[in-house]
Parts: sequence; C-alpha cells; structure tokens
Amino acid sequence: MARRIDVTGAGGVRLAAWEFGDPPKGDPATAVTEAVIPPQSVRKPEGGRPAGSIDDDAESRPGVLLLHGLMGRASHWASTARWLSERHRAVALDQRGHGQSAKSSEAAFTREAYVEDAEAALEQLGLAPAVLIGHAMGALTAWQLAAKRPDLVQGLIVCDMRASALGAASQREWGDWFKSWPAPFATLADVRKWFGEDDPWVERPNPSRGEFYAEVMQESPDGWRPVFEPEQMLKSRETWVHDAHWEELAQVQCPALVVRGLDGELGRAEAQEMVRVLPRGAYAEVADAGHLVHYDQPEGWRTAIEPFLDAVLAPEAP
Repeated sequence: MARRIDVTGAGGVRLAAWEFGDPPKGDPATAVTEAVIPPQSVRKPEGGRPAGSIDDDAESRPGVLLLHGLMGRASHWASTARWLSERHRAVALDQRGHGQSAKSSEAAFTREAYVEDAEAALEQLGLAPAVLIGHAMGALTAWQLAAKRPDLVQGLIVCDMRASALGAASQREWGDWFKSWPAPFATLADVRKWFGEDDPWVERPNPSRGEFYAEVMQESPDGWRPVFEPEQMLKSRETWVHDAHWEELAQVQCPALVVRGLDGELGRAEAQEMVRVLPRGAYAEVADAGHLVHYDQPEGWRTAIEPFLDAVLAPEAP
C-alpha cells in the first residue's frame, strides 16, 4: 500500500510524497490510499521517524527516496518501492508540476527548486541519511542534491540520465513533440496505442511505454489529458538541457551506481565516463530495456541494483 504525506517544498509549493508499505492482496498497482498527513504533522521526533508514517518499525529501516523523471509520477516507482519496502523505508515523491503535487503557474521550475524540494522531503520525512534513486531528470536532481548535501545522502542510483549537455536542438524537438500529441485522447486505450505504437518517437511497438503514459493521464470533459502542463515540463527542461553536469558528479562523495538500459538514451561510453568521474562510482546495465529501465524490465532492474543496495546499507561491523 502507499500512503500520501504532504511535504512543503521550495517557495511553499505543496508536494505529495507516497510512503510504500507491505503489498496488499489482489492487484497491488491499485493499492494507493488517499489518507493525507498535513505538512505540519510531518516531523521527526527524537530518535525516529516522522509522525504518521506507514508502520511502527519504519524508523529502523534505511530510508530510500525515489525521484521520477520529467512527466513521470511517484506511482511509476510502485513496483520498485513495494520491493524496497520489505527492508527499507521507501518513499516516492511527486515532484513539482507532476502527479498530485502543486502545478501553480506562479511556482519556479528551476533546477534549484527541484533540488530544494528533494532536500525538503528528506528532512521533513526524516529519511536522511538516505539512498536516492532517480530516473532521468530525477537522477540529475538526485546527484545534484548528493553533491550539495552529502550529510543527507548515503548512496545514489542514477537511472538512464546523461551528464552531457543536450542542447537547444533537443529542446526544440521536445516542443514539437508535445505539439504532435493528438490530445485529448478519447480513451486510455488510445493513449496506450499512440505512445506505444503510433508516436513517431517509437522505433518499434513498446507496450510498457504506452502503459507509462496512460499512468500520467486524467479524464477531463473532452477526453484524456496529461496530469501535467506541457509548458511547465518544457520550462523545467529548459533549465538543464543546455548545460553539462559533470562537475556535480565529481562532487558526489557517497557510493553511486550508474544504470542504463541497453536501448536507452544513456550510451555505454558516456555511462562509463560518468562512473570514472564519480569518486565512488559503479556501473550496471539492463538487457532488453529502453529509457524506462525500471518500468520496461522490473526484474532486471531489481537484479542490477540489489547488490549495490546491500553493500551500501549493510550494517557496519562492530
């Protein structure tokens, strides 16, 4: 199950965090409770977890914060988080502009704001020192936070995110891509088909991609539309695509694992260079996976990250 806990992010933006517990009977993908713990009650008491956490032994479990990529949402981590919750306190964050977090037009969508949001989540939820697991833009946020606040982070997993600058052409392509969406979609089946088969960016049919995008749609009076504002996504992306991010990688002091899908956006040569730049870097790859590594191949993803987690979170010898 997952319980929502409200977190106050940078600039007072309301963020929805989801703490995962034991998997329920039946279909675990639908088991998300709507119980909300208001920000003022999310506090870290002496020697333990924040008030209102999902179970009584959470304070004894190592904290893990999961950060989705651009356009994603916390529920995309459900399979990983349920698996992690057997031994860890697993929390996934709907980042600003995404999922059930605030999407105010007045909010900042800067790199600094995303990093400060993750920092606030770690502190308000009492997760630190935690392992950060990030996919795509969430991975960039994770390693920038690890570089900024090493006291909050004891391990880092980077999933299919490049450190190189992507450039202005990439940003233009994304703008054109958003305009090409045939939204509103009449049904969720239409969403799955377009993103899994008909989207010009799809090289071959990819049902998991269709499911991924179906999960970020909501029903409106005229059909199915994304839960996010495309303009806010482009604004968020604009703040990092023009720059390289090697310097922050070099400042990460904790153990770090770089994971790529063999058919993803992060090439092997760049991934291995990222590992070289990281002071305590390691490398893993997942076969038959594209950019959505944890979503395409959940078992392969778990196999890739489990040894790293075991090593990072192993209790110290007396």
